[in-house]
Amino acid sequence: MEELLHYFPELTAHQISQFKLLSGLYKDWNLKINVVSRKDIDEIYLRHVLHSLAISKIQSFLPASSLLDVGTGGGFPGIPLAILFPEVQFHLVDSIGKKIKVVQQVAEGLELQNVSVTNARVETVTGQYDFIVSRAVAQMETFVGWVKNRVAKKSNHDLKNGILYLKGGDLTQELALFPKATIYPISSFYKEAFFDTKTVVHLPLKFKG
Repeated sequence: MEELLHYFPELTAHQISQFKLLSGLYKDWNLKINVVSRKDIDEIYLRHVLHSLAISKIQSFLPASSLLDVGTGGGFPGIPLAILFPEVQFHLVDSIGKKIKVVQQVAEGLELQNVSVTNARVETVTGQYDFIVSRAVAQMETFVGWVKNRVAKKSNHDLKNGILYLKGGDLTQELALFPKATIYPISSFYKEAFFDTKTVVHLPLKFKG
C-alpha cells in the first residue's frame, strides 16, 4: 500500500479502504481458485494494482465514459481502475468462467457499482467504448482484430479513442504495422525496477459503424 499511496496521494478515504480490502479478497479467493500466481499475490499492489493504474498516468478518464477490459483474468486492469474512477463504467470480459466468477465476487465485495462482467469471447460482445484496456493478452495485430468495432465515434479525452494496452519488452516488430501507436514507458513515472521494461501503448482506432 505504501507505493500506492506514494503515487496516488489524492485517493479518498473510501478508495483507500477499497484498495486495502482488495488484497484480502484476492488472497481468500486465490485459495479456492488460483487466478493470481502465489509469487504475485504477495506483491499484489506492485505487480497488479500499480501496474493496472499505470494506464491512468497516461489518460485520466472523464465521468460517464466507458471502458472495456478484454481478457481481464482476475480483474486487471479493470478492478483497480474502477476504484480510481468511480464515475466511469467498466465492462470486464473474459472467456474463462472461473476467473469471471472471482472478478464478480471481488467487485461485489468492494461494492463497485460501476463494474459489469461477462463470461464470453470479446468478439461476441456488443456496444461501443471510449477505450479498450488490457494486459498483454495477445499480439497487437490479433487484439485489434478482436476489438476494432468496439470503439465509440466521439472522442472526449486528450487521447483519441482506442486501445490502452499494458505490454512489456521490445515492441518494435509487434507495432511495425501500427505507426499511429505511441509507447509510454512506465518507468517514467514509477521508479521500481519491476516496471523497467513495461509500457502502456496507446493505439487510436477509428469508429466503424
